[in-house]
Amino acid sequence: MFDARRNLAARLREAGVETAAMDARILVEAAMGENADLDPLQPLDAAMLGRLDSFATRRLAGEPVWRILGEREFWSLPFRLSPATLEPRPDSETIVEAALGVLAERRDQAISILDLGTGTGCLLVALLSECKAARGVGVDLSEEACETAAGNAERNGVGARARFRQGDWMAGLSERFDLIVSNPPYIPAGDIAGLDAAVREHDPLRALDGGEDGLVAYRALAAGLPRQIAPGGAVVLEIGAGQEADVVAIMAAMGLVHRGSRRDLGGHTRALIFTLE
Repeated sequence: MFDARRNLAARLREAGVETAAMDARILVEAAMGENADLDPLQPLDAAMLGRLDSFATRRLAGEPVWRILGEREFWSLPFRLSPATLEPRPDSETIVEAALGVLAERRDQAISILDLGTGTGCLLVALLSECKAARGVGVDLSEEACETAAGNAERNGVGARARFRQGDWMAGLSERFDLIVSNPPYIPAGDIAGLDAAVREHDPLRALDGGEDGLVAYRALAAGLPRQIAPGGAVVLEIGAGQEADVVAIMAAMGLVHRGSRRDLGGHTRALIFTLE
């Protein structure tokens, strides 16, 4: 196992992969499956080597590690991926942290949560895992994403309290929610070509493209959010770099009050909190 990791890391490093050592460790352990706890000096068997060779070929071709494995951890929970979903990333855990802070003592109450652009369902599922009496709805324009999210909810033990529907943001929703979260597409269309290839070529364009200025989705959300927020409810939105002032202004024009911002681990403003009053 040690030799396999060292050799793969060397190949990845030679190909310019910055995270070569970490990627090699993850892929070797995945290739070993249930045998990952074997003596590190023990060589891999033929089946393991075959799986590792397939993984290595895909990684050397530029496919991200978590796409190769088909799942990624978020909020210490496993989430399966599909071509229709973004890869959940640690920065988005800021949304969960901000939302839980807003809920405070209401975390134990039978609140309702709406996740717009749910993708893998990571935001909704993480929140339901923390709020044991809550129920939630996840909405996505992609039917495949909704199916993926529903599977992830079941896998993480919250399927009975979550439902998913294909739709265009809030269209067709009549109920109001105590908490609304969203990680909408916010990359300006002209910037997409310059994104890292791992994102540009493997994340769905629909989940990245925020229109000419990156703010199209926020305008759509602002138009519908006031009628979906329950009295005393709140909205937590993920944003991209440098978008705080613009998103605050868009929401303010529709009557939403900015209640605070939260930074991610890199120190960038990542989450904005709004209420109706």
